[in-house]
Amino acid sequence: MVDTTPLTRAVDHFADRLRAAPQSRLQRGAAAEALALARELARWAQRVEEPGSEPRQMPDAGMFAAADQILVAAHDLGLVLRSDSEVTEAVRLVEEARQRAGV
Repeated sequence: MVDTTPLTRAVDHFADRLRAAPQSRLQRGAAAEALALARELARWAQRVEEPGSEPRQMPDAGMFAAADQILVAAHDLGLVLRSDSEVTEAVRLVEEARQRAGV
């Protein structure tokens, strides 16, 4: 079994920062960045779980749900990751998205 603790920590940190961010920051792009990350992580998990099928897109549940959406997507992805290098790649995606979000 792969240790997904680094992914969990990175996503928890991003989600905490989103929840603490003012509404204006969320509106200026932080929430959109989080949703884009959640969608990317969800697509990755779906490709692993259902190879060859068309991934479904995570819906936009609104800016105040963005933190929860990245948590759910990362949790689902963490269940199907197969190697430490995949965990490292997922953490990199989360960190880059957090930096772009400015939180």
